[in-house]
Amino acid sequence: MQINENFKDLGENYLFTAVAKKVAAFQQERPEVKIIKLGIGDVTQPLCPAVVSAMEGAVREMGEAATFHGYGPEQGYPFLRAAIARYYASHGVEIDPDEVYVGDGAKSDIGNILDLFGPDNAVLMPDPVYPVYADTNVMAGRRVIYANACEENGFLPLPEKDEQADIIYICSPNNPTGAAYDAGGLKLWVDYALERDAVIIYDAAYESFIRSGGLPRSIFEIPGARSCALEFCSLSKKAGFTGTRCGYTVIPKELSRGGMSLGKMWVRRQTTKFNGVAYVVQRGAEAVFTPEGERQTAAAIDVYRGNAKVITDALTELGVWYTGGENSPYVWLKCPDGLDSWGFFDRLLREAGVVGTPGVGFGRNGEGFFRLTAFGSPAATAEAVERLKKLLGK
Repeated sequence: MQINENFKDLGENYLFTAVAKKVAAFQQERPEVKIIKLGIGDVTQPLCPAVVSAMEGAVREMGEAATFHGYGPEQGYPFLRAAIARYYASHGVEIDPDEVYVGDGAKSDIGNILDLFGPDNAVLMPDPVYPVYADTNVMAGRRVIYANACEENGFLPLPEKDEQADIIYICSPNNPTGAAYDAGGLKLWVDYALERDAVIIYDAAYESFIRSGGLPRSIFEIPGARSCALEFCSLSKKAGFTGTRCGYTVIPKELSRGGMSLGKMWVRRQTTKFNGVAYVVQRGAEAVFTPEGERQTAAAIDVYRGNAKVITDALTELGVWYTGGENSPYVWLKCPDGLDSWGFFDRLLREAGVVGTPGVGFGRNGEGFFRLTAFGSPAATAEAVERLKKLLGK
């Protein structure tokens, strides 16, 4: 019997597990401190009324023999796939409902999609990076190449012509940095992938936060992307489904490699290893894309945008360098006073009772930087910012 030796190349703890352990230890040491968490990307606004109503109706259906639903199609019910296709069309992107595959969140699908690719592919991703991208490839034993994301390029690296990669990860707006590519930047990546017969794994989980003109909400707004990219999206941040779990993957019909359709391969993988998302959840997800659902979820996103502005206004006042916040729920700031990432984490926790995420946990280039999220309640965010201003104002 042999184990997967690649796990030895992983860090001992998942980043957010390490953060949680530190916070728990401090809370035990100082139980009187009211801790405010602006670290993990979990939402606080509840499911909107349109979603709740749809899910209540679906539960009643499940309680009647005539309308009960057992196993559903692994790729998602047609009603939800069609609703997602209409959502893309509303932003000027035409996709076929058959190109939409419903899953239980972007994190799962991004990890599971690697079943479609051989272990010898070279993988390119930015540093700093969302840990799931790196860890899932390390687990599979693939060679990972890091693109240099840094303060000088606004944490938006562009392709290096002499670098050969087979799988390319892009997240825009980015987690953790909040930076977002414009159409020109994404076009360079699409051209790079087409030249090398590579595949772009595009994470659009935060597309609903984009409000600046000229920033694509989908990779498929870029000419040529349908031949080299697949896209993941999630309702976790758009509609508060972090505890409900629903997302989707878009794989164009023309996307194929080695004479095989990636869409058909994904269906085969899912039908083997996945039984689909619950009917009740999919009915709730469908309601997200109704006019009422769009208005109501937009109101929740506006709350988070307001929180982000409170954070960025404070950093501007304090003279702290940052990116993100405008088109993203994440604010990526430079640690003040020359502190390293964990040093600032400890200082912020112990002296202000505020939790963020140390940038070095996202990669070597994250050292000296720190991530705050806008997903707290407005009151908690405002209090956290006042504590931050008091601390750094010293």
